[in-house]
Amino acid sequence: MKLSPLRLPPLKLPLKFCRILPAVCAAMLLSLPVKSLALNSVHWAPPKTPEMVGKLSPNTVLSGITTIDTTDCVGPEDVDKDSQGRIYGGCDDGRIIRFLKDGTREVFANTGGRPLGLHFDAQDNLIVADSWKGLLSINPGGQIKVLTTEAEGIPFAFTDDLDIASNGTIYFSDASSKYNQPDYILDLLEGRPYGRLLSYSPTTGDTKVLLKDLYFANGIALSQNEDFVLVNETYRYQVTRYWLKDGPNGEKAGTSDIFIDNLPGLPDGISSSRDGTFWVAMATPRKKVVDWGHKYPWFKNLVASLPRFMWPGPTHYGLVVALNEQGKVTGSLHDPSGDTVSVITSVQQVGDELLLGTLTNRFIGRMPVPTFTN
Repeated sequence: MKLSPLRLPPLKLPLKFCRILPAVCAAMLLSLPVKSLALNSVHWAPPKTPEMVGKLSPNTVLSGITTIDTTDCVGPEDVDKDSQGRIYGGCDDGRIIRFLKDGTREVFANTGGRPLGLHFDAQDNLIVADSWKGLLSINPGGQIKVLTTEAEGIPFAFTDDLDIASNGTIYFSDASSKYNQPDYILDLLEGRPYGRLLSYSPTTGDTKVLLKDLYFANGIALSQNEDFVLVNETYRYQVTRYWLKDGPNGEKAGTSDIFIDNLPGLPDGISSSRDGTFWVAMATPRKKVVDWGHKYPWFKNLVASLPRFMWPGPTHYGLVVALNEQGKVTGSLHDPSGDTVSVITSVQQVGDELLLGTLTNRFIGRMPVPTFTN
């Protein structure tokens, strides 16, 4: 016998109740037990979110890409490939796993922290930005060496991403000097600049602060000619440029400017193809409630005091944006459903292939480097 589906009558609320519903919800939130307000948030009025049109128009390119199941390795946030073609990713339990060319998986090393940014140097050492342990170097045998853990007397609280120049200098980010990796949402809510852009010289062992007062300093990428380095300011939806050499129009070394702002999502990782393209991983498209909340510090303080499951989370959407060296969008890759890839936190071009990482899921994405039409 075939049963008919249960159909409930439509819920009709009195108009008067609909008008007071927001106030009722606010009263319910305010009545929740709050131990203490954890933040002293500040006001910020974000610019209007750009429309997904033109080069940002939604497509389904990412919906059909190949993914490597990382099973018990959660959140391979950044990924890279060594000179033998083996793929590496860092797990949330401290392990760094690698996949051999035949698909076999093995554990390469365990930092005991949370490995985030990964890049190989010219000697095949894996340089790691570990959110808890600092900047690390792991030799081909898996032996770990701590390179640096502080700058100007301030310890790194959230070592995040890196890129390596041809002379060996490592440029890296400390996302927040106040909040550790599990509390990155608190940095978003508070809205204050605790991030830094730094450099480390393997020759001298010196660590320098290049920029401070950044809004969650995240992804790092060098330009083709290494005349500037980019750092994502995730919670301001922008990418900042720091000049390493003099520009064509005068003295620029040591100065900074905005490379691109008002992005459609939260820029997490950024990488350079070294041929004039930057790949920006958008962890999530922007959310209206977050942009609205930035205008009301009291609201953000309240949210920070709620149970963590009530904090804002990412939208289930896969998004990568391509930029040229002039800071213009040249194309975008989407998975609107988020069923194949979502919460993308890194995009690394290795040869003719793109490798994609994620902060919270269990996959490494791979696809041929796309060609964008003008």
